[in-house]
Amino acid sequence: MKPPRISSRKQEHVELTIGRDVSFQTKTPGFERWEFQHNALPELDFSEVDPSTKFLGRPLSMPLLISSMTGGYEDATRINRQLAEVCAEKQLAMGVGSQRQAIQETKFHRSFSVVREVAPDIPVFGNIGGAEVAKLKDASIIKRLADLIKADAFAVHLNPLQEFLQPEGNPEFRGVLRGIEMLVRELPIPVIVKEIGAGISLSVARRLLDAGVRIIDVAGAGGTSWAGVEIIRRAKKSGKQSGKSGEKEWAQSFWDWGIPTVDALRQVSSLKVHTPSLTVIASGGITSGLDVAKAIAFGGDIAGAARLMLRELEAGGTKALLAKIAAWEMELKGAMFLTGSRTIADLQAQQLVLKA
Repeated sequence: MKPPRISSRKQEHVELTIGRDVSFQTKTPGFERWEFQHNALPELDFSEVDPSTKFLGRPLSMPLLISSMTGGYEDATRINRQLAEVCAEKQLAMGVGSQRQAIQETKFHRSFSVVREVAPDIPVFGNIGGAEVAKLKDASIIKRLADLIKADAFAVHLNPLQEFLQPEGNPEFRGVLRGIEMLVRELPIPVIVKEIGAGISLSVARRLLDAGVRIIDVAGAGGTSWAGVEIIRRAKKSGKQSGKSGEKEWAQSFWDWGIPTVDALRQVSSLKVHTPSLTVIASGGITSGLDVAKAIAFGGDIAGAARLMLRELEAGGTKALLAKIAAWEMELKGAMFLTGSRTIADLQAQQLVLKA
């Protein structure tokens, strides 16, 4: 039996993340364990608080990006257009979903290129999986994918857990680091390396720095469990096939696998001491502007969110998503004001304390 087309798999992934509870079951990102110390003498007016920053050489109104989610099937064109419209209006960054499908056929190229059509001035980055990078001989294919969206950077996502559990998965990761090193050398734009929800450890981050990578998205555990998504998909498929009743049981053991976001963020951001050029993206269970503020105080430069943004969009359209982001901006600015942080650099210098 032939495996399902990548386009149909992508659609199934989006439908599951919107319609099913695919959160971690017992593990959290860790932000709830920490709090800011209140500053009763902030010595600034709220109107002076400025959450703006820069990412990939372009200005942002606040340190937030809508993380890589989708592309490569018919309805993805609408989704990515609407997400890009919101990012353009709010001056946020955006990553597209995996462009693997765009390598194999041109049918849904516009589901990716539409982002740059409607958002010409925001930071946009492309995306491909580590298993695909391991097979590359040179960067020519990736250059074409970057050109498709006029990308400011290109992300390689590391998803060994998902590939291990995915019914059609490709858990072949030998050579990924070599491929990343090649892309760093040959691409004319920066390379971002990101996990997709299981976290990047200190040791892995060090290897990435040695390979020349200077932008790392920790994408920690505690938000969307992509293991959970694939476990649900495995269960659906095994229900249609005989002799595979035990599959769900062993796969279920990995639902909560991964490094919590705060732990990954603290580990990776510690490397800035010796590599100040490192940019750290904090994603994985970011659910509020206060989480964004905490991520910045833990050493992140920008925070990313995906499933929550998509669910808000699908529930209430761009108006609802704009309102959600506006609320996050007020929470972020409130945290900055109440810690005496006029700028994002000031916020990065703040200390968080464990809750009693």
